[in-house]
Amino acid sequence: QVQLVESGGGLVQPGGSLRLSCVASVTILSSNFMGWYRQAPGKQRELVAKLRSGRDPRYADFVQDRFTISRDNARNAVYLQMNSLKPDDTAVYYCYTLVDGEAYWGQGTQVTVSS
Repeated sequence: QVQLVESGGGLVQPGGSLRLSCVASVTILSSNFMGWYRQAPGKQRELVAKLRSGRDPRYADFVQDRFTISRDNARNAVYLQMNSLKPDDTAVYYCYTLVDGEAYWGQGTQVTVSS
């Protein structure tokens, strides 16, 4: 059973930065996707960014070069550096991984962008 634990969410002012972290409880091969989705109130969950070895990172259009996804395969971890945050980025951010065709999700971490 794969468990994902996120951290790093919080309240930040517009224009600020946050770094989200996610650690898996088991070894995640670098060939498996790890990434981040988000869900705002009243909206569907949407992809933010995902990453696997051998492929360029994939970002949602709304990221617009503000976010950077990275992995530490030795720690089975994935990170999301978020800069120039906007109120529209307010959402619960979920870490996910895809292993043998099955998706696993973290419990989510709240990101609130507000002055």
